[in-house]
Amino acid sequence: MKKATAIKKGVTGLFAACLALGAWAEGPTVSHVTARQRWPWSRLVDIDYTLESDEPEGEADIVLTAYNGAANPLVIPAAALSGDLSSVKPGPRRIVFDPTKTAYTREPLMHFTVELTARRVPLYLIMSLTNAVDTLPQVEYVYEADLTNGVWGAWVRNPVTNDTAVIQSVIWTGVTTNDVYKTEKLVLRRIPAGTFKNLNAATVNLTKDFYAGVFELTQRQWELIASSPLASRPSNFNNLAYYAARPVETVKYDIVRGATNDIPAIDWPLTGSSVSSNSFIGKLRAKTGIEAFDLPTEAQWEYLCRAGTTTYFNDGKPDTDTAVPNDKTNIWLNALGRYQYNGGWVDSYIFPPRDCTPSNATAVVGSFLPNAWGLYDTLGNVWELTLAWNGTLYGGTDPSGVTNGTMRVRRGGAWSSAPNLCLPTYRNAFYAWDGLRDQGIRLVWTLP
Repeated sequence: MKKATAIKKGVTGLFAACLALGAWAEGPTVSHVTARQRWPWSRLVDIDYTLESDEPEGEADIVLTAYNGAANPLVIPAAALSGDLSSVKPGPRRIVFDPTKTAYTREPLMHFTVELTARRVPLYLIMSLTNAVDTLPQVEYVYEADLTNGVWGAWVRNPVTNDTAVIQSVIWTGVTTNDVYKTEKLVLRRIPAGTFKNLNAATVNLTKDFYAGVFELTQRQWELIASSPLASRPSNFNNLAYYAARPVETVKYDIVRGATNDIPAIDWPLTGSSVSSNSFIGKLRAKTGIEAFDLPTEAQWEYLCRAGTTTYFNDGKPDTDTAVPNDKTNIWLNALGRYQYNGGWVDSYIFPPRDCTPSNATAVVGSFLPNAWGLYDTLGNVWELTLAWNGTLYGGTDPSGVTNGTMRVRRGGAWSSAPNLCLPTYRNAFYAWDGLRDQGIRLVWTLP
């Protein structure tokens, strides 16, 4: 195994495997790269390096490109890499490569070399959905410095306080002003790893950064990602004049990921991140080249919904308000999302017709206030599917929940829900084969 090489700029790697999140002219650099296999006691390869930066608190994502003597890079899935890859701070760091999780399990890597590139951490990703399936999508990168310099339009800083304590955040509000970001492109926000207490007051530690959809997936995005028969406009509120930027609904978990009676079976968490190739997520992965796209775990969902808040809703307001004593329902929720009493039902008590405008039933995504991390409609509009089986909600590190059950978990409430169901803490169960007109999805991409 040869000594690894370090490069500072401009490596082009495989989009999915190498996490190629965009380069820039100047910034952190990588040096002192070595790769040593733990042979003979293990096939694991330790890739050590030093991240250098003029900014002590600066962070970078690391892109790894590997070779085995040939000019073409090896195909390395994200699952084969662990360690210091995402949001890495300056200093000595290590990546661990597991060849047994690649196609090279039986192939000796006698001339193995790696190249590492440090790349600035994008706050948002914008992914085009109009590319052909066999071509990687065009991706734009929204960096915080560019955002706050006005390059991407309107933005706000620290709009949410948690019981008067400021939550540090920068939010791109201009993303709501152009429907292309809700239809032909997919916008994702970087969510930092961190800790929170779940509804059982158990501490949950999420160790990996991830990107989350700024909006619930819309009907037009579903069409562009899914091919026939999945793209046959499955939603109930699909009036042609209004459907494109409304959330997709009436979607089944089994269609989104695959079913336990598929061959091979698809059964989170027993079969891990595997999905059926003809499922919606399977088609999304094929179209984008990103194998880590999925539904959120239940822990990821509550974390992204709360966005650093611990209050009743996720707007950071205390449980009692001096202006409206003990009011935890309509007045606050009216600003946060579509639910039964602010247009979900007609006149609050009549069920909306299928051909209704977005004034009733589902609203156009992004019509209400975002949470502290710039995510819209996390409360109300449509219930959001998670990976989890319905059962005891565990704490701990990166929990996946119980291993079996009869129903899956959805969160967040919907246009049809009363206010006390549109909460970061409320859990609701559904059958995986059941497509309901008040349930949709929000996509996440978990980083290594």
